[in-house]
Amino acid sequence: MSIPQSGGGPIEHHSQLAEYLSDGCKPTADWRIGTEHEKFGFCRDTQMPIPYEGERSVKAVLEGLRDRFNWTPVMEGDNIIGLEKDGANVSLEPGGQLELSGAPLETVHQTCDEVNDHLRQVREVADIIGVDFIGLGAAPIWRHEDMPLMPKGRYKLMDAYMQKVGTMGRTMMRRTCTVQVNLDFASEADMVQKMRVAVALQPVATALFANSPFLDGNPNGHKSWRSRVWRDLDPDRTGMVPFIFDEGFGFEAWVEYALDVPMYFVYRDGVYVDALGQSFRDFLKGELPALPGEKPTLSDWADHLTTLFPEARLKKFIEMRGADGGPWRRLCALPAFWVGLTYDQGALDAAWDLCKGLDAATRDEMRVQASVHGLQAEAGGVKMHDLAREVLAISEAGLAARAMPGAGGLVPDETHFLNALKDSVETGQVPADELLEKYSGEWAGDLSRIYAEYSY
Repeated sequence: MSIPQSGGGPIEHHSQLAEYLSDGCKPTADWRIGTEHEKFGFCRDTQMPIPYEGERSVKAVLEGLRDRFNWTPVMEGDNIIGLEKDGANVSLEPGGQLELSGAPLETVHQTCDEVNDHLRQVREVADIIGVDFIGLGAAPIWRHEDMPLMPKGRYKLMDAYMQKVGTMGRTMMRRTCTVQVNLDFASEADMVQKMRVAVALQPVATALFANSPFLDGNPNGHKSWRSRVWRDLDPDRTGMVPFIFDEGFGFEAWVEYALDVPMYFVYRDGVYVDALGQSFRDFLKGELPALPGEKPTLSDWADHLTTLFPEARLKKFIEMRGADGGPWRRLCALPAFWVGLTYDQGALDAAWDLCKGLDAATRDEMRVQASVHGLQAEAGGVKMHDLAREVLAISEAGLAARAMPGAGGLVPDETHFLNALKDSVETGQVPADELLEKYSGEWAGDLSRIYAEYSY
């Protein structure tokens, strides 16, 4: 999850809220790719999650990365809660999941190199202290009480609030992981088209990347339990945001949506001030109960935007949020998938032509069915496997049209990063299918074998 935002001055006019978003518009030549991924850490011998403090802990991993690879620590009080270096961040999710928020990079080749470097660094530190990391959409065996809550003020507030607004918020915080990519837009019209494609086709990503078929040590009846969790988290701030398909949608419409999402906090002088359930509209008027008489800054607005969790999220860029965390190949495939669909105009137009006829009910049902059935999902007469095949072909064409070379020019474009997804479309099997097959076959129901076989 996001670290506190900074650098914004006072909000003096309502128009600044939409201007903050529109300031993200960039010429095509300046578009970049920011890949984020989360992973679970566990003790190699006990296969139990690592705590925040101790010889084998999250803190030890962060300090190891700081000391061995020259990352700059991010502190909250006396606690190290993250790292910064060269435009990238390493941060902590609520249950101790370690997240890389990558630097804005020009090509998928570069972002994949960044992932490789990060995992190599993490592995070097982890080997020293007897820790491993694994990429899955949900913790397969660990119970809620096994997962420590990290010492961040934001998480303490969220943990208390989640049970009041849904049933699975605390599960999301402690026992899920994702991979996502952040992408740019050129104009308001470009943002609108990309957001509509992103939301309409997010269930395809959910299906292709489904990798969380277990919970509490048993199959849970879903290919992506992580996606299932997000459906019962907090209806005010999650879901398929159907209003983005309304005529006239733009930056101002997103502002109005965001203003109606209840607040979590205000960050002041290193402290998260409890504003749970309060209104940013009241804050704009100087009537926020948490800070009477005080008006917000643009940093407060930026912080508030990070507390919205729809399937695609608009900030100064667009976040694609529908995929489970997973193995290395899919950490690189996720940015390739969305870059191919959205960074070439021909591909973006083709993707919109493919999905613009889907109505809100079908989009919602596709999301549900993708979480349950993966590529075998079907909704409104649309078969996910067929849709995924068409979408993947469009993405591949978009990457080919971009023609971004790698490996010193030896690799002509970024299309090979889609190979893992092409394998899934060819076979109809996503990572969850492979895990379930192993569980019922060679593992003979011994789910503990997942740690040794699927750790990074």
